[in-house]
Amino acid sequence: MDTTQLSILFLVLFCSSFTFDQCFASRDHPYTRNHHSHSHYNHHHHAPYKHHHPTPRHHHPAPTSVHRQAPVHHHAMPPTASLRSSGANTTATLTVDWNSRTKMPPNLFGIFFEEINHAGTGGLWAELVSNRGFEAKDSKGNNATIDPWGTVGGQSDVKISTDHSSLFPRNKIALKVEVLCERCPDTGVGVFNPGYWGMNIVKGKHYKVTLYVRGEEQVDMLVALAEKEGFHQLASHRVQIENAKVWQKVEFTLKAHETDHYARLTITSKKKGVFWLDQVSVMPADTHLGHGFRNDIFNMIQDLSPGFIRFPGGNYVEGDQLNNCLDWKHTLGPWENRPGHYNDAWGYWTDDGMGHFEYFQLAEDLGALPIWVFSIGVSISGLEVEPKFLYPYIQDALDGLEFALGDKHTTWGSVRAAMGHPEPFDLRYVAPGNEDCGKPQYDANYRLFFSAIREAYPDIQIITNCDGSSQQLTLPADIYDYHTYPQDADEMFNEHTHFDKSPRKGAKAFVSEYAVWGNAPGKGNVKAALAESAFLMGLEKNCDIVEFASYAPLLVNDHDRAWNPDAIVFDASQVYGTPSYWMQTFFKASNNATYLKSTLSSAPSQQLLATAILWRDPSKNNELFLRIKVVNFGRCTIKLKIIINKVGPSSLRLPSSHVTVMGSDDPLDENSFASPNKVKPFEYPWNNGGDMEIKVYPHTLTALDIAQDHTGEGA
Repeated sequence: MDTTQLSILFLVLFCSSFTFDQCFASRDHPYTRNHHSHSHYNHHHHAPYKHHHPTPRHHHPAPTSVHRQAPVHHHAMPPTASLRSSGANTTATLTVDWNSRTKMPPNLFGIFFEEINHAGTGGLWAELVSNRGFEAKDSKGNNATIDPWGTVGGQSDVKISTDHSSLFPRNKIALKVEVLCERCPDTGVGVFNPGYWGMNIVKGKHYKVTLYVRGEEQVDMLVALAEKEGFHQLASHRVQIENAKVWQKVEFTLKAHETDHYARLTITSKKKGVFWLDQVSVMPADTHLGHGFRNDIFNMIQDLSPGFIRFPGGNYVEGDQLNNCLDWKHTLGPWENRPGHYNDAWGYWTDDGMGHFEYFQLAEDLGALPIWVFSIGVSISGLEVEPKFLYPYIQDALDGLEFALGDKHTTWGSVRAAMGHPEPFDLRYVAPGNEDCGKPQYDANYRLFFSAIREAYPDIQIITNCDGSSQQLTLPADIYDYHTYPQDADEMFNEHTHFDKSPRKGAKAFVSEYAVWGNAPGKGNVKAALAESAFLMGLEKNCDIVEFASYAPLLVNDHDRAWNPDAIVFDASQVYGTPSYWMQTFFKASNNATYLKSTLSSAPSQQLLATAILWRDPSKNNELFLRIKVVNFGRCTIKLKIIINKVGPSSLRLPSSHVTVMGSDDPLDENSFASPNKVKPFEYPWNNGGDMEIKVYPHTLTALDIAQDHTGEGA
């Protein structure tokens, strides 16, 4: 238990002799903290895309999932906040109509994975070597660079250059290393790679090393994992090849005997001569199921129990320039022969180790439905393919569908099978384009894609970029996309009513990108998360027309914040969730649940919002719970009375009920590497004394789970 939690518990005891309003009204209360000063990320992007805003996000410098329980702190008493009461109305009543029910979509809340902020490359994809094939290029497809590789030794001892002597036809560049010294230093000379801002090397763990080598004659080198500055080795292996005139693949496993969370790879020699390197890889041996995903990040995502995963973008799919749009076919097959490409939407090279197959594998590992987004021949910068030249793009989309769904004897199904997955993937939804509605060629291009896909795969649901929440669509579609990025938390809170008056017939909504954006939420604070929770409650209320919803972006490497804030933050060795991440854990129970109509009365205006659902908890033998979620966006404690129509007390097992709370006394609080659990859900038993009441504290999201009698009416 950390100091913040101890303070919270002490505060509950301290207040026991007062009313809560008296406690919170005390200006001199010893646990009333001053607001923190925050150093907010200085965002340099233009305002993001929102369907009813003119400026797009892409301007830049630029089957049902299983519910897993989120990690929570357990308390015998409820945590409280220490903000002073505003003196506003502090009582409210929530009336739940037991008989007014709506079945919620089975995959309502999920995730959107985009290759942004080094989310995959240098993130979820566990490859430790950056620019492993020396192929990294700029946005125009030229000026290959070896960055971040560097030399070990002085200029008089070693010289490096690149040539086109590679073994791989789609990756022609190799690194030439000339050892010049007659009497080389004991440590040898050569090259090093720092990975993506460091390599996490842990004592006792194993790392698979692969590299391709050739030399003028004999090769004698030492491959090592070394501490950050390179002076001390954590693991090493000597490579000796007598006749090295032809390329040879070298593979071995290193076991680390020490730990350095920001280590580097070194390849050195003390023998004068010339050798070449290509396709150098270091992968941890313990990736998730051996599928290449970094365990700690994967586990954070899995704990959201996502119903779906939208991938791989976003702007990443379109490319700022059309020649940099993602070509999924180039991401297939052995990693050594994947050419990689420059991600000009977000400003970095990706070797495409995490490619089309890996995204589908990720969806399967998560138990989430895949939703594939692909190029429609329209770029971010406005370059567009006219309909008469669109056939190759349409064929690529159809081939991609065959890759996912085709029998192993089909052309592209056989490629999938050769990669280790003979059975088809469970692809049901596709989205041609991203944020392209309104561009000159979008309507015509989209209609051609729609017709071709509907004819070849009539069961595939097709998602349009155009917003149908305010008016009927003019384009054919099964689902429409809606993005919202308010720069103010109050604006996001108020968006909980956005879909109340949307058309109830026709295409359903996919809120594939939402977040409070920009400088106001810092790097992800409590206030933003609470506003987002209110928005999601509005989606629950409108679950008859809202099919999917996902926060964006999902991931950020702390060394490359191209977008701010994000749900999960990581570096080479650490990972934590922002308040917006933890907020989402309150909603995973809603997938395939039953929504109960409820009415909130006498609540302070623009401060309190609540919903009610029936859900089954698979971690507790599918026990049935009534979940009341309440967000208190205000500064006062609310005593909430709960009335459930048509339900007698005998059907409620109150002793088995519990409360989960996330919030803080300071709504600007954030998590960080220094304090990763500063804002995190707390759980405690609901000791209500038989009263259907709960105190909802300021700046909190609260979930009350009331166990139902097994003989009662279920969800």
